[in-house]
Amino acid sequence: MDMNQLSTNEYEEVVAWRRHIHQTPELAFEEYETSAFIARQLSSFGIDVSVGLAGTGVVGTLRRGTSRKSIGFRADMDAIPGTEETGLSYASRSPGKMHGCGHDGHVAMLLGAAKSLAAKKDLDGTIQFIFQPAEEVEGGGKRMVDEGLFSKFPVEAVYGIHNWPALAFNHVSAEAGPVMAAFGIFTIDIKGRGAHGGMPHEGADPNAAAFQIGSALQTVVSRNSSPVSSGVISVTTVHGGSAFNVIPETCRLTGTTRWLEEDAGDILERRLHEVAQGVGSALGCEVTIDYQRRYPVTVNDIREAAFVQSVVREGTSNLILAERCKPSMGSEDFAFMLQESPGAYIWLGAKREGKNPPLHAPSFDFNDAIVPAGVDLWRDIAIARLK
Repeated sequence: MDMNQLSTNEYEEVVAWRRHIHQTPELAFEEYETSAFIARQLSSFGIDVSVGLAGTGVVGTLRRGTSRKSIGFRADMDAIPGTEETGLSYASRSPGKMHGCGHDGHVAMLLGAAKSLAAKKDLDGTIQFIFQPAEEVEGGGKRMVDEGLFSKFPVEAVYGIHNWPALAFNHVSAEAGPVMAAFGIFTIDIKGRGAHGGMPHEGADPNAAAFQIGSALQTVVSRNSSPVSSGVISVTTVHGGSAFNVIPETCRLTGTTRWLEEDAGDILERRLHEVAQGVGSALGCEVTIDYQRRYPVTVNDIREAAFVQSVVREGTSNLILAERCKPSMGSEDFAFMLQESPGAYIWLGAKREGKNPPLHAPSFDFNDAIVPAGVDLWRDIAIARLK
């Protein structure tokens, strides 16, 4: 075993931390217990701890030697709304909340790396262990940056790791350029005229308008965006009416947009407004739209991506560098950190044999088998970057 690696018992301890966090999921900006747990562990390793950035954020600072080099490692720590259906002994104890994206594993692996690196006395430089709240939709990464993350804890480069069930076990992807899509959210409120369900001609049906708007929006990507440009519009909720025989006064659609190129994002936003307004008007309804751009594209620095690839090839963690992976249309607010500092967002393959639930599925559970690889990859990156 490499002298810097954790022992088998210590890896098992990291898994125990992960399962503890899994049982007590907390949503965006509510990660109080998780934050306190992280702070206690970091302090026990002899790492300086700062709390309160973005409300529940935690930053642990490890300084060694005399070098002015400084790097940042980031883990997200929030859960998602949802009911867990894993049936595990350590399943969520909080109704309506679950760790369905693996952030519990991200926290545990970074804590394991912090423990390993704190015991390594020949490091020369500073490592900022960044535990970020509210990655899911609410932009905790942006808030940390806005509140002075990199002015208070300066770094030359910042890295993030995400478990990736679609990628082969123990494979690693760290591509240069765009790796995760930008995303927006929209709410389309349709106001018609309510009527009896048996006499629809006396009203203006907002549900009928909603059906046609949802269908028409699917043509935006296929007919308004370039075929070689990536874009997505998904209507994800429909709310209208409350009785079998009543045409309601209003209906609401909500959903998300995704894109990798700025002009594609502009087209999605413009055409969403035009299509929804035009269809609604044609059917005698008033349409009001709230459209918000939330996260930018996550873009890996060319040099830092190449550096991570070299670490995977030459490191001690027995990982395999994946063949070139295409960008995901999922989104990441780590993008805001990469806008402020060079760095790389890394996928760590966590694919299981047999049933392999995707991220955000009710049956999803972080694959504990990748814990040693994740801890060791963090350690290898730190040792190589601070040489």
